[in-house]
Amino acid sequence: MGATYPVGQASQAAYVRGAQAAAKYVNANPEEVVIGPSTTQLLRNLSFAIKFKPGDELVLSPLEHEANLASWVAIAERHDLTVKWWPIEVNRSPKLEVSKLKEVLSPKTKLVACTHASNILATIHDIRAIADAVHEVPGAIFVVDGVSFAPHRRVDVKALDVDFYAFSWYKVYGPHIALLYGRKSRVDELRSLGHYFNPQETLENKLGLAAANFELTQAIPVLVEYLGGDDPQSHFDAVAKHEGDLQSVLLGYLTSRKDITVWGETTTDPTVRVPTVSFTVEGWNSKDLVETIDVKSRFGLRWGHFYSHRLVTTILNDGKGLGDGGVVRVSMVHYNTGEFCKISVASSSPWPFLVKLMRVLCPCSGRDHRIRQDIGQHPKRKGISIRVWSWLSNFANPPTSQPFYSLSQGCDSLRHNYTAFL
Repeated sequence: MGATYPVGQASQAAYVRGAQAAAKYVNANPEEVVIGPSTTQLLRNLSFAIKFKPGDELVLSPLEHEANLASWVAIAERHDLTVKWWPIEVNRSPKLEVSKLKEVLSPKTKLVACTHASNILATIHDIRAIADAVHEVPGAIFVVDGVSFAPHRRVDVKALDVDFYAFSWYKVYGPHIALLYGRKSRVDELRSLGHYFNPQETLENKLGLAAANFELTQAIPVLVEYLGGDDPQSHFDAVAKHEGDLQSVLLGYLTSRKDITVWGETTTDPTVRVPTVSFTVEGWNSKDLVETIDVKSRFGLRWGHFYSHRLVTTILNDGKGLGDGGVVRVSMVHYNTGEFCKISVASSSPWPFLVKLMRVLCPCSGRDHRIRQDIGQHPKRKGISIRVWSWLSNFANPPTSQPFYSLSQGCDSLRHNYTAFL
């Protein structure tokens, strides 16, 4: 990287193409983005770079993944800042309301941080309306964690009018790196964390700290093609419709049972929520339930607080919290099928809930191990990410007696195109 000999120049050019593709993907300019190891790290770097002064007020949301809380709480303690918590109505589906935000905004507000969609509740918040409210306070900075939103919907930072926006590429079917966008006027206000003699013009100059993985960044152009290329909106419109169908099956079943509590919106409207479904079952610790399903099947459910510790322990369950087990979470995405979400209760089960939560993964049978490619049919969208390939490898050769692990179109092409990421 950076050398004048041919291999160095080729490597540099490949990295630049990756960074440019990342910027274009979120409708930003290249100087407004930085690639880093994780959203957590990028937000921590950002917290060090903002020029706070004693008495500044930070408005934080208790619905957050800790990545968008810990840095701000720590910097407040260090610089004698005041933390105000966004008022939340405590119920089964708490959400961020603009009217409640305005109750805690003041002329001293320096920063407001919130999630685009909770990784527990899945509710899509009206980021543009929130941005408008924040920007009524002169100089106030608006920071958004988009990690749980970006896998499901298009991110357009200009349309959202945010000051900073972060998400992780590995959540968007790509390699384990992350992106932070910063509005150019806000980038100019940041102190640089880099060496004093280095350039200080771009967000990468100021926050990058040579922490971008150059090899993985080179994969982003292929990933962007997979996510719609020059027409991401059409791709994500199709994804939203498909995911709405997926969550309608699962939510319809869960809400039909009196012994199950769904945390978050129970509507299946894809404009209201993404298909991350969290629930608890009466009489079951979530950990025990998931581990029971682990024994009886190969489906990848999870349990816990998923780093949204404050939400799970202090907001849910009428403010009493949900205990060590947290929630059971089912995370669905575009490559799942409707059959993946069909529910059955084993008649021979001694338990009140279920032995297997999901009856079949795909509508095909036998050893037809292939993945769906019918979402937004795109002739160039042949690549598949490391994350998806790793997921597929877990189901590569299931026993014939378990046809519900088969997939539904084109695995052979995935094997061929996986090499594009290496």
